[in-house]
Amino acid sequence: MVPETSVLVLLVLLVDRIPSPPPRKRRGRKVVYPDRLFLKALVIMIVRHLPKVGSLLAVLAEPTPEMQRLRALLTENGHYTTRRTFERRLKAIPETLPAQIACLGGSLAEILVPWPDGSSIGAIDSTVLRAKGGVWHKADREKGIVPHTSIDPEAHWTKSGWHGWVYGWKLHLITTVAAVWIPLAADLTPANVADNVQALPLVDHLPHDAPASPRFLLGDVHYNDPTLRERWETADRILVTTKRGSYPHHDDGVEVRRLFHQLRSHAIENFNSQFKGIFDCLGQVPTKGLVPTRRYILGAVFVYQLTLLQRYQTGGDLRVGLKAFLQAA
Repeated sequence: MVPETSVLVLLVLLVDRIPSPPPRKRRGRKVVYPDRLFLKALVIMIVRHLPKVGSLLAVLAEPTPEMQRLRALLTENGHYTTRRTFERRLKAIPETLPAQIACLGGSLAEILVPWPDGSSIGAIDSTVLRAKGGVWHKADREKGIVPHTSIDPEAHWTKSGWHGWVYGWKLHLITTVAAVWIPLAADLTPANVADNVQALPLVDHLPHDAPASPRFLLGDVHYNDPTLRERWETADRILVTTKRGSYPHHDDGVEVRRLFHQLRSHAIENFNSQFKGIFDCLGQVPTKGLVPTRRYILGAVFVYQLTLLQRYQTGGDLRVGLKAFLQAA
């Protein structure tokens, strides 16, 4: 048998011990296999870098002690689900991941106590991920012509201040601004979705009770939006963003905003770099299509959260060595 110290087995076992969001209302016949079973399958996909469901099932079918153990953990009442059920449920799982990530993020904030002095601060931002394959140029898109099969037509264009024009996706995130970077909310969209638009469902996923939710939310100028400000600034919460207009600003709040901007940049931009490095997303993503890409990237955020929890329980460093820890699986 595989020893209990197997990293992959430990992370899969951890899925049974984390909180879940309220169950969704379902129509049709009763569900035989619970959502947690497919969360476990997703963890295996991410840790072993298996972007396709077929690759997952092929690996699980291997007659090794570790795969035998994992197949047992994916069994419900003595039944191992069919390939068709795996494909159908894993196709649907991206819709549940934003709520699951927010639920686990709130739990981690309570367990890890990232704000011991009470100054609960979070940062909101998006980071660009390049689509797999070629790019779909505007002229061809307007004509509805996909000139090459390598192009992912569900991705889109955005202009990044750092990378220039990028064809791909955006990972929208809220993380803690603290000594440990905890993802509190996340979602993935085509790259043309505006940050302030996606920020609204993102903040709605956050728990509203302290200490699981930040009081101050820091964002760049893209989040200086009246609708987002109205949505966030309730129950003593404050949205702090950079100000529109030419620099330098001379209003009374400029020094405070400058300090908060430095805190935001240090936290979420370093987290984005670390996350992409751990899950090999510094180049192109390994998937094509919105559903597979959303599943893979949000699954990676979920595995990052599980890794923080596992490292905390075993006394490991929560900032250093996370990639090596997962590679050991």
